[in-house]
Amino acid sequence: MPFTFDPEFAPLMAARAEAMAAMPVASTPLELRAMADVGLGMLAQSLPVMAGLSGREVTVIAGDGTALPATWVAKDGHASGSAALYLHGGGMVCGSVTTYLPFVRRYVERTGVPMLAVDYRLAPEHPHPTPVEDCFAALQWLHANAGELGVDASRIAVMGDSAGGGLAAGVALIARDRGVPLAKQILVFPMLDDRTTVPDPELVDFAGWTYENNEMGWRALLGDAIGRSEVSPYAAPARATALAGLAPAYLDVGELDIFRDEDVEYCRRLGLAGVSVELHVHPGVAHGFDMTLADARVTQRALADRCRTLMDL
Repeated sequence: MPFTFDPEFAPLMAARAEAMAAMPVASTPLELRAMADVGLGMLAQSLPVMAGLSGREVTVIAGDGTALPATWVAKDGHASGSAALYLHGGGMVCGSVTTYLPFVRRYVERTGVPMLAVDYRLAPEHPHPTPVEDCFAALQWLHANAGELGVDASRIAVMGDSAGGGLAAGVALIARDRGVPLAKQILVFPMLDDRTTVPDPELVDFAGWTYENNEMGWRALLGDAIGRSEVSPYAAPARATALAGLAPAYLDVGELDIFRDEDVEYCRRLGLAGVSVELHVHPGVAHGFDMTLADARVTQRALADRCRTLMDL
């Protein structure tokens, strides 16, 4: 039986497919960035304004001395004791804290768990290892400032979606290898494997993030190394051969997402390595489903599970 969209998504996705067919196809990462940032901005604007939250601009110093802008979002009058580093999506080449801040604020408002969102540098201007090292520097900043922020350093998680989910998994690997405590890795349809470039005919008609865009994003990050054995697991965590000792993981992904198989396989291998894993595969939805239709039942289920995971820190 062929795959189909969740009934709540089917009309919207049909209209989107028609609109996309009339749009020009991005031929470079910078063209993809320009087009994607417009779409992401429109999706973010569809969320209601969250009251009772404060946002403070801070600066994270990267390993090479670059000052990275970041935003600390907290719920007024609420002290959870835990915190999360949030890494935005965008296929390694687009997205920003500004674009994703409404989504960050939604998590903070629902859970009371404060979040640090960092503007890591993007490929192709800044290929690997810059993006993941920028994100790890933000984790270090959270640890260094935990006391001032009222955070228990043993209760810090890393969370991200899409490319940000892949970077979060990379940060979890680096944190383990460099001895930095991490309580949880929360991976939302993460981009984990540079080898996912051959279209699956069962999924190609549903993809919210296409195989062509995926190859463009990975090539921007890795250059000619894409698909080759020397790719670092910090860049593409699916390449990691040693997974024992990682922080417990939560992962959710849509059944129609081109990342589904790499995500499920990563969870399988985490479990075999003795890492606690919670995995959800949501039927009938593609990449970015939670941004596409915020009020859908499947979106609300996914948000409830992610928020529960955050509140359990």
